[in-house]
Amino acid sequence: MDQIHLYPLQFEPVYQYRLWGGRRLTEVLSLPLPDDGPFGEAWLLSDRDDQQSKVANGSLKNLTLGGLMKQYPDELMGNQANRFKRFPLLLKFLDAKELLSVQVHPSDEHKDLLPAGETGKTEAWVVLKTGKSSRIYAGLKPGTNSENLKLAVKNGKVADHLASFTPKEGDGIFIPAGTVHSFGGDTVLFEVQQNSDVTFRLYDWDHIDAKTGKPRPLQVEQALACINFAQGELSPVLPELEEIEPVVREKLFSCEHFDLWRLQGKSLFTVGVKDQPRVLVCIEGSGKLEYNETFYKISKGNVFILPAEVGICEFKPDEAVNLLEIAIPDGKNCNNKELYDI
Repeated sequence: MDQIHLYPLQFEPVYQYRLWGGRRLTEVLSLPLPDDGPFGEAWLLSDRDDQQSKVANGSLKNLTLGGLMKQYPDELMGNQANRFKRFPLLLKFLDAKELLSVQVHPSDEHKDLLPAGETGKTEAWVVLKTGKSSRIYAGLKPGTNSENLKLAVKNGKVADHLASFTPKEGDGIFIPAGTVHSFGGDTVLFEVQQNSDVTFRLYDWDHIDAKTGKPRPLQVEQALACINFAQGELSPVLPELEEIEPVVREKLFSCEHFDLWRLQGKSLFTVGVKDQPRVLVCIEGSGKLEYNETFYKISKGNVFILPAEVGICEFKPDEAVNLLEIAIPDGKNCNNKELYDI
């Protein structure tokens, strides 16, 4: 049998109904929404049992991301192949016309709060679109503790304890596990996170789900148990400028679970790295990725994995382009490598 060689792999989004969602995902994707309902999320890259991303191009079209991890672990993940049972990141576009619930995610250390097979959930956002009432809630005001926050939940006064700010397009916000957070007001974000779907709702702004006619359930005790009360208020990160020519390269986030760079430019530049996978998300503009004398068109809203065996590629913008490039750290500086054994 001929050996299969991987290539730059494009994936199609998986749309998610959310009662707080809107219709603005069409502004960041190159595809129409499936129907006229409120869509809060487009999962761009997912290796979840119930939501599998599928390859959209080439000879491996329709193969799931989970299938790739099983059939081509070395070719896809390179020197990180033995660290992961499933792809360790989940990528999304989020459209919050209304405020999503005030929520918190557990860390990897909260093993008593994690379902079997799940990890904690550290995430980060890049603001793509804002509206007149856009707001981001991230962290707690000084003086907030478990006792007065629990009382605020009972009295419907949770918002009085939340730190918040008005976001601007391009803002990067890092949300470590244990952070109380929410956002909305016609705000569209890109999100990168650990491959986890564990969320504890603290407060839901008295929303009623139109599909059920009922409020959504809260998980107040679990939320309180995993909040980092010592954290305080959060604000947008200060990008680290790494390169100016031929592309402006800024590092927005660096943690044990992911690194993320923003690349902006009009001239030819390179993406990817040898022996490790990289993910590309185009958030503005378009261009062509060249690999093995073949060109791969990348347009606004597209997501590609550059498998480890693909390595470094050239990207030629058609016009001014804004790309996000995401890496999975090697884990050498992680004190507990079991955190990566998903």
